[in-house]
Amino acid sequence: MEQGYTYTPKMLSDASEVSSPTALPTPVITQSSTEKYIVWHIQGGLGKNIAATSLISSLKETYPDRKLIMIVSYPEAFLNNSFIDRVYQLGQSPYFFQDYIENKDTIIFRHEPYHQTGHINMTKHLIENWCDLLGLEYKNQQPKIFLNFVQQQLLGTWTREKPVMAIQTCGGPGEADSLSYSWARDMPQPIAQTIVDKYKDQYHIIQITRQSGYELTGVERFDKKISNIELFAILGVAKKLVLIDSCLQHAAAAFNIKATVLWVGTSPTVFGYSLHNNIKAQIPKIANQLIGSYLFDYQFENNVHECPYIDLKDFFTPDQINNI
Repeated sequence: MEQGYTYTPKMLSDASEVSSPTALPTPVITQSSTEKYIVWHIQGGLGKNIAATSLISSLKETYPDRKLIMIVSYPEAFLNNSFIDRVYQLGQSPYFFQDYIENKDTIIFRHEPYHQTGHINMTKHLIENWCDLLGLEYKNQQPKIFLNFVQQQLLGTWTREKPVMAIQTCGGPGEADSLSYSWARDMPQPIAQTIVDKYKDQYHIIQITRQSGYELTGVERFDKKISNIELFAILGVAKKLVLIDSCLQHAAAAFNIKATVLWVGTSPTVFGYSLHNNIKAQIPKIANQLIGSYLFDYQFENNVHECPYIDLKDFFTPDQINNI
């Protein structure tokens, strides 16, 4: 008979023969005694995010011993800024609570300046309302965007044979909007065409619009989806800028570039910059159109019934248009 190995199983009831599992070490969480943080949470549109860049240096001057952590809708407006330690996009901040909140010396700023009395009453600039919330002195701070070397080379994508003029007629490229014209923010088409006709022989005119925006003649239409930094590059090339209250007028201020800005449903007192040539639409004769308004007068969406202007001449005077 062939000899072999005989295996005798141990019974589980034989406790003396069963090894106890090795206990895992208990993790020890320690708090850093040196690092302090400020977390500034900003949500909203691109223009609002650009405006917020004006207060980055003021925050660091007030809290020089704290690292500045930004949670924002548009990170590209805050990159390359040496005062900022980390930039996170809203909804993309894994382990944030453990890294910056739990057992940490952190100051949280999560406010909504649009809900401030000065904003609702339209008596203070957006940046001043932010100063009130952040406990900062308002000193007419201006937005600031920093570009790296490669981003600076993007200017070349907008050069043309003739000097360039940029006219932004509608909300920026890529914005979802089923209407070709949104009266509260967009430039009325006949006025835009009048401006183009005035300058088309002198400039190569590039119309910046969204994909559903109205058509103009005598322009190069641009409604493609590109990065915001690529879009901003046109500001450094254009010899003349005619804009609306959208991201480009904030970006122009951030680069200290003068523009003409047409205002209809919003106010330069709240969102504008003294650097620009701000042309405000005439005060309309309002009847009962504001049936859905609560804390603000006009809405940007579903607001066709709110338009208080009956005729095109009610928007801007001929002298205002001639001043562009």
